[in-house]
Amino acid sequence: MIQRIQTIYLILALLVTGVLPYLFPLWTMSDGSEIYFMANMLYTVLFGLSTTLSLLCILFYKKRQNQFVMNRLNILLNLILLGLFVYYSLNLSGETVMVSEKGIGMFLPIVAIVLLVLANKAIKKDEDLVKSVDRLR
Repeated sequence: MIQRIQTIYLILALLVTGVLPYLFPLWTMSDGSEIYFMANMLYTVLFGLSTTLSLLCILFYKKRQNQFVMNRLNILLNLILLGLFVYYSLNLSGETVMVSEKGIGMFLPIVAIVLLVLANKAIKKDEDLVKSVDRLR
């Protein structure tokens, strides 16, 4: 399980969506206070679902097709999360709501998407290898 590269990508995606949102703020207000993902329930739910899907993908290492489908769903969840961040930053940005700086936490879904795409490529490669070996039997 751990020797496969997609497991490493999935563990990194799990860390990006499960640990790093606690460390990096989404926004910094003009008064210096930082807004984390827990301030909005929708962000919390989406980050939690993404983390759960990454963990399930790691645990379903023998079922490559299920891993592939769950990764696609996880990519979709991260795209929705990224879309919400972009929508919020474009519609409510500027000094009208006292947001002076966007945080690095807004870019965590992009990193997670890249890692999940790399994991899907490795899963596909493994699946093709298994199919080619089955043909030889």
